[in-house]
Amino acid sequence: MAAPDAAPEPAPEPPTSAARPRSGRSSATETLGERVRQLRLALGASQETIAELAGVHWTLIGQVERGQRNLTLHNLIRLAAALDTDPGVLVAGITPDDLPEERKRESKADAIRRERESR
Repeated sequence: MAAPDAAPEPAPEPPTSAARPRSGRSSATETLGERVRQLRLALGASQETIAELAGVHWTLIGQVERGQRNLTLHNLIRLAAALDTDPGVLVAGITPDDLPEERKRESKADAIRRERESR
């Protein structure tokens, strides 16, 4: 632990976007999760403590850190405040290329048309 009169250490540099996300996750959520984890560890705080400071359930922090959860804007702001950082630090450099591909959902009308055409 640093001496009480020592200058605080700067926050770690945010990591770059993950090149290839694990199955079912996006580079965006994995990048955000890694940044949250690094900042939390730099503060020496547990997931439970950060959750309490952010006013969210403790399981949310673990899900975010593992890249399993897509935060709402409100929770992103709360989490950034709990981590004593700007929300922009958490999302810096994340681009639309880091998002998962959108899957077009077939409407019921299109499904009926397709079914009729296949007869």
